Amino acid sequence: MGVIARLKDDIASIYHRDPAANGTIEILFNYPGMQAIWIHRVSNKLWVRNWRLSARCLSTFSRWLTGVEIHPGATIGDRFFIDHGMGVVIGETANIGNDCTLYHGVTLGGTTWQAGKRHPTLGNNVVIGAGAKILGPITMHDGARVGSNSVVVKDVPADTTVVGIPGRVVATPSAQSKETSQRRTEMAKKYGFDAYAVSPDNPDPVANAIGQMLDHMHLMDSKVQEVCQAVQTLGGSVCTEKLPELDVEDFSEAELAAAQKRQKSLDEFDPII
Repeated sequence: MGVIARLKDDIASIYHRDPAANGTIEILFNYPGMQAIWIHRVSNKLWVRNWRLSARCLSTFSRWLTGVEIHPGATIGDRFFIDHGMGVVIGETANIGNDCTLYHGVTLGGTTWQAGKRHPTLGNNVVIGAGAKILGPITMHDGARVGSNSVVVKDVPADTTVVGIPGRVVATPSAQSKETSQRRTEMAKKYGFDAYAVSPDNPDPVANAIGQMLDHMHLMDSKVQEVCQAVQTLGGSVCTEKLPELDVEDFSEAELAAAQKRQKSLDEFDPII
């Protein structure tokens, strides 16, 4: 892949993963993660050609400029995205696959001073939350997720989520969980609201409650549909109108009005009384 094509690929991946991106010029001049990656690609070529001092000097300049420290010996795949960037450290023998995402404060570090492979290997589509530490020559398989501030010292299977210190698996993919998630998403779309964070493995209790409500709605919807079909078979005419969609803006306006009312009450409160 040529330089221009690869640059376009990186910019497109940032547009895809960061809703705050407003333009190509903004990305080129104001995204230190992308700048660090491109400086690394140059320093890595110098490192491979055994121009070690020049490579290290360039990587040090990159750390000073961007706040991201990537050893020139690290291997990085395509469409790698470092969001915010500050405080990210990637060790010499780290190996990063395609379409990976790292947030600020992430460390891909080693646990030994001995030469050889001592830093992590990331598969494709790996996401590591802010402040997480991935230590040692372990492997994060394709699609793995790491929660913020976690410390991972063991291999992580594909498509699993790890949180905590030390990192532990909290979400494991299964055919049933994928089917449930898909069903909830379809029900949410039917009733006209965003299905964000309603997966069955989400640890958020509010999201779990919403997911259970969607399951209940799905069951009731199926029962009503069976009743309607039975009535229509007997010659009746029911259930002919489409369900109205919920207007999320109405809920937002109501919440805003309630917030303003609460603020007014606080402003009128006299602590001396």
